[in-house]
Amino acid sequence: MSWWRSAILGFQHLLAMYSGDVIVPLLIGGALHFNAMQMAYLISADIFMCGVATLLQLKRTPLTGIGLPVVLGCAVQAVTPLSAIGQHYGVGVMYGAIISAGVFIFLSAGWFSKIKHFFPPVVTGSLITIIGFTLIPVGFQDLGGGDATAKNFGDPKMLLVGFLTMAIILGLNAFAKGFLKSLSILAGILIGTFIAGAMGMVSLKAVGQASWFHLPQFFYFGAPKFEWSSILTMILVSLTTMVESTGVFFALGEITGRKIGASDLKRGYRAEGIAVILGGLFNTFPYSTFSENVGVVQLSGVKTRKPLYFSALFLMLLGLLPKIGALATVIPNAVLGGAMIVMFGMVGVQGIRMLQQVDFKDNNNLLVSAISIGLGLGVTVYPQIFQALPQSLQIVLNNGVVIGSFSAVILNIVFNMRPSRASSPAQTQVTTTAQPQHK
Repeated sequence: MSWWRSAILGFQHLLAMYSGDVIVPLLIGGALHFNAMQMAYLISADIFMCGVATLLQLKRTPLTGIGLPVVLGCAVQAVTPLSAIGQHYGVGVMYGAIISAGVFIFLSAGWFSKIKHFFPPVVTGSLITIIGFTLIPVGFQDLGGGDATAKNFGDPKMLLVGFLTMAIILGLNAFAKGFLKSLSILAGILIGTFIAGAMGMVSLKAVGQASWFHLPQFFYFGAPKFEWSSILTMILVSLTTMVESTGVFFALGEITGRKIGASDLKRGYRAEGIAVILGGLFNTFPYSTFSENVGVVQLSGVKTRKPLYFSALFLMLLGLLPKIGALATVIPNAVLGGAMIVMFGMVGVQGIRMLQQVDFKDNNNLLVSAISIGLGLGVTVYPQIFQALPQSLQIVLNNGVVIGSFSAVILNIVFNMRPSRASSPAQTQVTTTAQPQHK
């Protein structure tokens, strides 16, 4: 693939993950009442570190890097716990907890990679299905304007622009060929933004206010401090991101035709651990593999890492040049929402494709997948169901991906890995074969 085509495809990956990444500093910075200058640094440094983290994961070394077409961004599930830690203990404790979590991920990478047998297709397929379908409500929220409590949420203009963006992406996939077809998401976002601009829905105010150059700095908001409950909370969050990243690794391995082994997982976890440590040192956030970009890889059909190297370089450049980086913030939520629905739907269907490898004549597999997907989607719709529980438990249980992931792993152990089942494969086969006859 030529350099210029790779660069354009890399820009497409950047746009796909940009809004999901920028929302984290906006939410945490807003919760901690950062001023405009602090917010500008937070966003710029975060974008820069996304590029660094992505490079760490793309490049395979004896120690780090899974070498798959991945993009790393802020872990969204860290928003609530980090905001709570920052509000109760201060920014220094928040960054101390992030650094500690990064050290934990790095040191536990070897152990975590050895439990690969806990992630058969029934688990990973269910996990990827949950990731895709639990993110679709986020796309719909953006489609309506981004803030479901706003009076103009679901404004016909927003719906029109969002569905036009979706139609452009689908139309290009249906009728375009070759390189243009692989750029369907980028073309949909750009054309949708121009249409929104003609309707008066695009503001360039953020571009005018942004500075031209900003260099990330160590301990910009102060030196880290360490407090045990905050550290424990972020370690719990790290475990959830590692489970989610595992699902993404296996999904990309499925798409690219590469078998993912324990050594690959170990390098992948270590790269994420280093990225999280750097996030704490540069006063940004923990980073993990973005599931959004699995849909881009699947839809574009381009499975090499070359475009992702360009994505990483573009992210670092945008982080150094806030005024240019601010251009991406002018894309209306409705446009991003239309694109997200397509991409997240593709991620969910990729999970269903992985589940095709599973023998669902076996009721045990059926229950593992059905209950896990049901719990993941249910918590996504009604996260407040756990509001009476302690805050530490809510951090884990309020996330549909987290509870669905844990459910899939635990139920698979209970139903498929108990000693009596493992020691009697012949009886298991007889039971599996006999099941349809009893229906």
